[in-house]
Amino acid sequence: MSTEFRRWRLFLALFFCAAIVLAPSLAEARAGSSYGGGGSSMGSRGMRSFENNGAAPLTRSVNPAPQATSPLGGGAPAYGMGGGSFFQRHPFLTGLAGGFIGSWLFHGLGGFGSVLGGLVTFILIGVVIAFLIRMFSGGRGLSYAGVGAGMPRSVGAAAAPEARFRGRDIGVGDADLTEFQRIHAAVQDAWSRGDLGQMRRLMTPEMLGYFSEELTKNASQGVQNIVSDVNLLKGDVTESWEEGDLQYATAYLRWRALDYTTRLSDPNQIVAGNRQGTESEEVWTFVRRRGGEWLLSAIQQV
Repeated sequence: MSTEFRRWRLFLALFFCAAIVLAPSLAEARAGSSYGGGGSSMGSRGMRSFENNGAAPLTRSVNPAPQATSPLGGGAPAYGMGGGSFFQRHPFLTGLAGGFIGSWLFHGLGGFGSVLGGLVTFILIGVVIAFLIRMFSGGRGLSYAGVGAGMPRSVGAAAAPEARFRGRDIGVGDADLTEFQRIHAAVQDAWSRGDLGQMRRLMTPEMLGYFSEELTKNASQGVQNIVSDVNLLKGDVTESWEEGDLQYATAYLRWRALDYTTRLSDPNQIVAGNRQGTESEEVWTFVRRRGGEWLLSAIQQV
């Protein structure tokens, strides 16, 4: 490979990295959706976090993504009752880490947060560069002692997927669905007022971190997203299960509301949306300790 080609390959890699890093600032600014996620799907659904439930897959979660099955048939480990990762077994504790990293580490530590954020950015750039170099070179040069050398197709084909525990299905009643609807309305109201204290009583620490981060972004842009006159049109529980002493329930929610964004300096100036009602639909997942209060643990777009 010529020196000139290597130089151009490195230039292209750096260009793509810069595009990725600067994309959020170059994209059209939007103050978030009715819950502050900007149209993303976020949170945790325990052992079912990355299952296909008909909604958009989670793009932000403290739960680790499942590992792909290896050529030798060693897929994700089978979990027993109450098993799974630490994140899945302790959503009320480990969410604190997600909330801290998402809303305090980079926004609340001043200059140190900026330095740490820059360090993470450079690390991500390095990872992307390595990926692009490997892609352009066809995967050569990054294999180790047989890794990436390829396994006989018959080995992977003969390996049967390993069964994975995904919790035990349970039933929830009308009272639970009514509570989900109450939480939905309360979250919309707290979001509009920027009331993190109220949100803390309605959702897991992980979700609180995501909401706090979005509120910080809005404040830095000098805007506020308002959601009012929420009218739930349909609410159905689609699945419910338990993992040890944790119980989960997922509900499809469709509602109509006023959803618009104004300037903090001038509440009458609308910068996004309008004061006419719009319909929205999402899938919300709730979690509780057995016998405890339900908390919002995930939101997915439909």
